[in-house]
Amino acid sequence: MGDRVRLDRDGYGGVTVVVDGTPQSYVQPADPLLLVFEYVQHFALVVGSLPPGPLAVTHVGGAGLTFPRWVEAVRPGSTQVVLEPDVEVTEMVRREMPLPRRHRIRVRSLDGATGMRGLADGSADVVVVDAFAGGRMPASVTTVGFLADVRRVLRPTGVVLMNVADEPRRLFLGRVLATVAAAGYADRLVVATSEVMRGRRFGNSVVAASSAPLDVAAVRRGVSSMPFPAGARHADEVERMVAGARPFTEHEAEESPAPPDLGRWHLR
Repeated sequence: MGDRVRLDRDGYGGVTVVVDGTPQSYVQPADPLLLVFEYVQHFALVVGSLPPGPLAVTHVGGAGLTFPRWVEAVRPGSTQVVLEPDVEVTEMVRREMPLPRRHRIRVRSLDGATGMRGLADGSADVVVVDAFAGGRMPASVTTVGFLADVRRVLRPTGVVLMNVADEPRRLFLGRVLATVAAAGYADRLVVATSEVMRGRRFGNSVVAASSAPLDVAAVRRGVSSMPFPAGARHADEVERMVAGARPFTEHEAEESPAPPDLGRWHLR
């Protein structure tokens, strides 16, 4: 398979999935509850705020299948669909880090936009958009049309979670938030580490959106107990982050900004 996809193993049984030189996932097969990437911890906070019981979850982007493994562990009986077009990554991950027995995770070798169109109306409680190619979020998953299709797939109280990477000025994030509103979601929440929230570094923000009210208080309680300082923004705070940004249409779609070299992620 060459060097395009590799698995970097640490001394603790964990594995980092690296694609085209960019770390995509960290997996600890023996401990699916261990979430190392901060944005994945933020995904977990929002899912943890949902009513108890199994969930129907669709994941756009798979890589090491870290978050599907976590959902399987904390919400046993959940049905999960993973849309991951990179067959090479999926084959390596499933061979080297097998999924747990009796799991209900199904991987489809389709890109997010194509795979979403094939899903039934009201078939998901959660849609997780964590798709990256070359370190950038594809333009196809940032548009009003795509997010409207996600809303079609979600149940009335369903939640979409998006991993959005951006530069410190957060102009791309502002446009994603504007796009979410244009696609018809009534409630929006942003969670990120404090450094990213304050515009001190390039990094990842999690956007949560729903047609129904989000349990913002529960998410904020979780944020307050995180090992790394983080913040949550809601309502008027989100509106200030949008600051008149234009939604991404199908004709104006953009990839997220390219990440800088790892040693230059902080502002000086």
